[in-house]
Amino acid sequence: MLPIHKYQEQFLQYLENQKIDKEPKNLYQPIDYILQLGGKRMRPVLTLLTADIFEVDYKKALPAAMAVEVFHNFSLVHDDIMDDAPLRRGQATVHEKWNINTGILSGDAMLILAYQYFENYEPKIFRKLAKLFSKTALEVCEGQQYDVDFETRNDVTIPEYLKMIEYKTAVLVAAAMKMGAIIAQTSKENSRLIYDFGLNLGLAFQLQDDYLDAFGDPETFGKQVGGDIIENKKTYLYLKAIEFSNPTQKEQLTQLFSTKQDNNSDKITAVKEIFNTTGGSKATQKAIEDYTLKAFETLEKMSISQDKKVILKTFGENLMERKQ
Repeated sequence: MLPIHKYQEQFLQYLENQKIDKEPKNLYQPIDYILQLGGKRMRPVLTLLTADIFEVDYKKALPAAMAVEVFHNFSLVHDDIMDDAPLRRGQATVHEKWNINTGILSGDAMLILAYQYFENYEPKIFRKLAKLFSKTALEVCEGQQYDVDFETRNDVTIPEYLKMIEYKTAVLVAAAMKMGAIIAQTSKENSRLIYDFGLNLGLAFQLQDDYLDAFGDPETFGKQVGGDIIENKKTYLYLKAIEFSNPTQKEQLTQLFSTKQDNNSDKITAVKEIFNTTGGSKATQKAIEDYTLKAFETLEKMSISQDKKVILKTFGENLMERKQ
C-alpha cells in the first residue's frame, strides 16, 4: 500500500501521458484543458487505492481510473454550460474560453473517450466495468436533472434531496471504488461492500460540501463562501432549517431564498444566522457524521486485513476533516 499522495502522483503521471495531440484542435484542446485544471482527483485515486486494497497491482487500474476522471470532467463541462458558470477551479470554463458549441461537442467526445479506456481490459472485466459505468453515467444525468428541477420547486423534501446528491455525486465515488474491486476480481460481497462504503462516503462528502459552502473558511474553501445561498439553492442545510424553524424564521428564510439581492453579504449573514439558530447547521453536521459512520460499518464486514480497514477508515476521516 502507498500513501494517498503517491497514488495521486502516479495518476497524474499517467494523465500527463494521455494528452491528445490530433486534429481537430478545437475538439481535443478543450479536453486537455479541463483535464489539466487540477482538482482533488479523489475518484481516480479511490480506484487505484481499492485495487491495491484487494491485492492487485494498482497500475492495472490506471485506465479505469482515467475513465472515471474523464467522465467526471465531462459532466463538469456540461454542468458549467447549464449553470452559465464563468469559472472552474479558478480558471475560465471550457464554454467561456472557447464557446458553447465547443463545450457541448468536446464534452460528448469525453464521454466516448471514457468508454475507450475500458478496452484495455480482457472481455470479462471489460463487460463488468462497462455495465457499472453505464448505470452510473445514467444516474449522474438523473441527479443533474433532479438538481435542475429543484431550482423551481419550493416543496423539495429531504429524501428527495438525498436521492439527488446520491445520484449526482455519491454513485460516481461508489463506482470508482467498485471498479478497483472488479479489476482485482475480488468476491461479489467485497465488491458490494466497497460500493456501499463509497456511496455513504460520497453522501457525507456532498453534505460536507453543502456545509462548507456556508460555513467554510474563505481562505481555504477554494470557492466563494455562500455561493449556494446567493443562488438560492435548497441544500440540506436549508431544508433542515425550514423543518426546524418557527413561523417567523420560516417566512424570513423563504423570503430570502425567493429573490436575488444586490447586497449578498447581508443575505449570507442573515441566512447563516437562521441556519444556526434553528439547528439546521447542527443537523447537517450530524448527518455528515452519520453517513461517515455508516461507511465505516461496511468495513467491518469486508474480507480484508485489519490494517487495510484502517487505511480506508483514515481516508474517510481525512475527507471529513477537509476545509476545502
